[in-house]
Amino acid sequence: MSKSKQNIYASVDSLRDTIIGINDFIHDHPELGNNEFQAVELLTRTLAAHHFQVEQGLAGLPTAFKATYANQAGGPIIGLLCEYDALEGLGHGCGHNLQASSIVGAAIALSQNLGDVPATIVVYGTPAEETTSGKLPMIKAGVFDDIDVALMMHGGDRTTVDGKSLAMNLIDFIFEGKAAHAAVAPEKGISALDGVLMTFNAIEYLREHVRSDVKMHGVITNGGIAANIVPDLATAQFYVRAADRPYLDTVLERVYNAARGAALATGSKLTIKEVKRCENKVNVDRLNQVLLKNAEEAGIKEISPPRSSTGSTDFGNVTYIVPGACLRVAFVPFGTASHSTEWVEAGTSEEGHQAVILASKALACSAYDLITVPNLLLEVKEEFDKAKSAFMSSL
Repeated sequence: MSKSKQNIYASVDSLRDTIIGINDFIHDHPELGNNEFQAVELLTRTLAAHHFQVEQGLAGLPTAFKATYANQAGGPIIGLLCEYDALEGLGHGCGHNLQASSIVGAAIALSQNLGDVPATIVVYGTPAEETTSGKLPMIKAGVFDDIDVALMMHGGDRTTVDGKSLAMNLIDFIFEGKAAHAAVAPEKGISALDGVLMTFNAIEYLREHVRSDVKMHGVITNGGIAANIVPDLATAQFYVRAADRPYLDTVLERVYNAARGAALATGSKLTIKEVKRCENKVNVDRLNQVLLKNAEEAGIKEISPPRSSTGSTDFGNVTYIVPGACLRVAFVPFGTASHSTEWVEAGTSEEGHQAVILASKALACSAYDLITVPNLLLEVKEEFDKAKSAFMSSL
């Protein structure tokens, strides 16, 4: 291992109390998306204290930020993205406390060991990943347009990289009917709830006739106000996912037709509202290799192949702009489901603390390689261009 990487490790070790302090504070003060004010205050204050220039309120989001450290003029621009929102009713069941702390640790350690090498490190605070997906308006505002590569970290039940993610649409179905007394004059009413229930049934029948990678899951968000009133308003929300955008779009039209058929059958009025859409990730194997190599060098054990089952993320949209990769670092036993109390409880455990220190070292050294190893960043960009071109031609 080079002297420079040894120095990065030493910097991370010297920041141990700061990194773990950030992890534990965010974990113990869970904040929902777009309201992560305490987390942002701590993160930006820490970065500013280490000579990063902080901008807040990006893309009109009060808890989005950008912190920049420019070393000399020119050189690669490395983006390090972090999340810090919690899950409603659960807390940090997705481990965003680990992510924020390790990204900040990596950024500071890297900034302290660039010497005369020209490079810029940019930490992006991206709010509300679990709900409104802050990266989406940030992309629209061009926030990530200037960076050469985007790196992230996530906690996990294994140490690996995200080889893929699912394309996803989040949809609201709004049915409007006509209220009436459910016992005295039900014939004068139109049940909006019947439209919702028929939509659920139709989607159940649809499951048999789509590819196995398709995931369709929903909840009734409004089923009426009283059992003795024919509901004049009922709503449902569905996530619909698939391995790639072109196929997902065909499934979406079938889902929409299921809801349209339910509205026709019940005589209700239907409004379909797309809440958000996330794209499947553009995968760059060369960048994944850089992360895994540095994870192994940092001492992370039992590195696994990419997961066969995965979810969706607004980071997928970022990977259509720049090459991007996410290192997942184990802090819970293999097979432990995310969005669970087990993840919450492990967030401040010794395993959680070890994960953020190792992730800080692996991410900082990965970024250092991208900055200093001849032609490495060029190889990453060339593979990215080919992967993106192949995807775009499939649309």
